[in-house]
Amino acid sequence: MSFAWNEGDDKAIAQLKALAADAVENAGSGHPGTAISLAPAAYLLFRDYLKLDPKDPKWLGRDKFVLSIGHASLIQYSQLFWHGLGLELDDLKSFRHFGSRTPGHPEVDVTDFVEVNTGPLGSGIASAVGMAMASRRLRGMLDPQASGDSVFDQRVWVFMGDGDMQEGLSHEACSLAGAQQLGNLIAIYDDNHISIEDDTEITFTEDVDARFEAYGWNVEHVSWLLADGSYEENVAAFDEAIKRALQVTDRPSMIRLRTIIGWPSPNKQNTGGIHGAKLGAEELAGLKQALGMNPEESFVVDEDLLAESRRAFAQRNGAERESWDQRFVKWENENPTEAALLQRLLAKQLPQGWEDNLPVFAPGKLATRAASGQVINALAPILPELWGGSADLAGSNNTLMKNESSFFPAEHSTKAFTGNKYGRNLHFGIREHAMGAILNGIALTGLFLPYGGTFMVFSDYMRGAIRLAALMELPVTYVFTHDSIGVGEDGPTHQPVEHLAALRAIPNLEVVRPADANETAQAWAKALSDRKPTVLALSRQDLPVWDRENEGLANADNVRYGAYVLRDSETKAEVALLATGSEVALALDAQQALAKEGIAARVISVPCMEWFQAQSEEYQQSVLPDEMSARVVIEAGIAMPWYELVGNHASFVTMSSFGTPGGADTLFKHFGFTVENVVAKAKEVLAK
Repeated sequence: MSFAWNEGDDKAIAQLKALAADAVENAGSGHPGTAISLAPAAYLLFRDYLKLDPKDPKWLGRDKFVLSIGHASLIQYSQLFWHGLGLELDDLKSFRHFGSRTPGHPEVDVTDFVEVNTGPLGSGIASAVGMAMASRRLRGMLDPQASGDSVFDQRVWVFMGDGDMQEGLSHEACSLAGAQQLGNLIAIYDDNHISIEDDTEITFTEDVDARFEAYGWNVEHVSWLLADGSYEENVAAFDEAIKRALQVTDRPSMIRLRTIIGWPSPNKQNTGGIHGAKLGAEELAGLKQALGMNPEESFVVDEDLLAESRRAFAQRNGAERESWDQRFVKWENENPTEAALLQRLLAKQLPQGWEDNLPVFAPGKLATRAASGQVINALAPILPELWGGSADLAGSNNTLMKNESSFFPAEHSTKAFTGNKYGRNLHFGIREHAMGAILNGIALTGLFLPYGGTFMVFSDYMRGAIRLAALMELPVTYVFTHDSIGVGEDGPTHQPVEHLAALRAIPNLEVVRPADANETAQAWAKALSDRKPTVLALSRQDLPVWDRENEGLANADNVRYGAYVLRDSETKAEVALLATGSEVALALDAQQALAKEGIAARVISVPCMEWFQAQSEEYQQSVLPDEMSARVVIEAGIAMPWYELVGNHASFVTMSSFGTPGGADTLFKHFGFTVENVVAKAKEVLAK
C-alpha cells in the first residue's frame, strides 16, 4: 500500500490534537501532552494498518492495539471516535467523568476495542507480549499446517513511552519477547524525553536502541526533531518505518519515534507541565491558534471530514473482514475437529465429563504442590486451552506438562527442554512480574486458561499484575508453592508470612490453600470452572492424604463451598477449630486430644474464604453457627484476614513475626503449631 497524505489529513490531525486538549480542559485533569503530539502517528496507524471491524469489537481476526501509555488514553479514545469505533463526541466531552465510556485510563470492560486495562506503566507492553504469544499458540493449536498466513495470524501493536521504558517490567517482558522471536509484535516508542519531573535526562540516559537490539528486536528510528532544532511531523517517514517493521517476521520490532510532547503548544510543549495537567485557557488558545483553529471554539469537528474518515476506515476493514471470513470458512471446512474445538473455546465451555479425568489420591503422604502437578498432567490431554509454566521453578512448582514441548524457538532447545514455537510449556525465566502480566495478555484472548508458578513469597514481585488480573476478572491460575514456614532451611527471606493476608486483600481474587492432595484436585476443578483469577497456595512438604471414609472425614469435593465441616465431634461441639493447608492435619490431631479431655471440637477446613463468603447464610451457619462462638484459628500466616470470619474473641495459632532458619518440623514447633498449643488455645477461648 502506497503512502498518501493530503490537506484533509492535516486538518484531521489538527482537530484531533484540539479534541485531546479540549477533553482534558473540560475534565479539569488528565494527560494532554502525549495525546497531542502522538495524534499523527495514531491517526496513520488506525487509518492504514489496524485491522478492526467497527461492527464487531471481538472479531477473532482483529489486530490488537495496546496503549501501554495508558495515562494518555485520549490517544485511543480520539481515534476510536474519529474512525467510527463506538465512541462519539459526547464521550470525549465526558472524559474522566463518573460512568463515562472514556475513563482516565483505558478499561477493557468499559470501552469497546480496549484490549487491556493500562495505566500502571510497563504493564501494557508486557501484556501485549502475552497476546502475541497467545496468537502464535492459537495458530499452532488450530492451524499448524498452514502454509503462509493463517486466519489466526494477528498482529499486536503497542504505543509505549519513556515511563514504560523505565519500569523494570518492560525490561523483563521485552527481553522474553526477543528470546521468543515474536514477529507479530510491533511497539512504537514515543521518545519525547519528558515525564512529570520534566526532562528525563536526570534519570534516563541509556541507549534504548542498543538495549532492544540486545534483546533481539528489530529496531527502527524516526525523528521528527531535526538536527537544526526544527520540528516536522514527517508522517511519511513514520509510514516507511512501519512498512520496514512489517517485513520483519522473525523477531519483534520497536519503532523509536522522537517527538516533542505537546507540540505545537506555544509555551508548554517539551515541558513536564503539559504531561499531566490541563493546558489552561491561555495555553489552550495558543495551541488552537498554532493549529489554525478558532481559539474561541471547543470540540470542533468537520462533520464531512469525519464522515469520510469513517467511511474509508469501514471500507478498508470491510474488505479485510470479507477476505478473512472467506478464508475462515475454508479453514472450518478443511479442519472440522479444530473448528469444533474453537467453537467450544469461544463459548468458554469445558468439555463434557472433563472432571472425570481429575486424579483421586490414595491415602498416604504427598505435598500439595506435587498433587497439583499431577492434576495439571491429568487434565492436559483433554484441555488444550490449559497451558502455562513457571518463573524458572518448574521442577519445584510442578508446573511442567510431561510429553509436551516447550514454547520457544527450536534453536534454543537444551538437553532438558525441547523447543517448539507452538509448544505448550512456558518458561518465563526469573521474571515474576512479566510472568503475571503475560498471563493476563494470554487470558485476555478469552480462549485460554493460563497458569503460572513461583514460590508464594515471590508473589510480591508480581502483585501489580495479579491486581490487574483481579480487576479484569481474568481466568489466570497462580500456582504458588512453598506456602509457609514449612519451606524450612531457606530461612525467613523465603518463608511467606503475610502473603496469604496480602493476597486475600485483593478484591475478586480467590485464594485457596488446600489441606491435602484431594482438596488440591477439587480446588483446580473449581478454579477452571469459575474462570476467575485464583491463587493455589501449596505446600513444599508432604502432607497426609486421608482415608476420608474410614477416618470419618467429609468428601474433598466440599472444597467448592470454601469451608466445610471436615470432622465433627460425636457430641455437640463446644469449640470450632478452623484451619487451612498443612495446619488442617494439626487441627484433626488437636480434636482428638481435646476429646480425651472431654472437650468436643469441630474441625472446619477453610480452603478459600472467598468461596465460603459467597455461600448462602444458611450454609455458613451450618458450618460455623453463631452460637459456636468459641473458635480457634490455626494457620501459618498472620491473623489479620480471619477477624471478619471468627470475630474478635477467637484464639489464634498464627504467625506474628517473620520466620527463621531451620527445618520445617522444628519451625512449626518453635512457632507454636503443636497439638499442645492448640489445646491450650481452645481452653483459653472456652474460658472466655
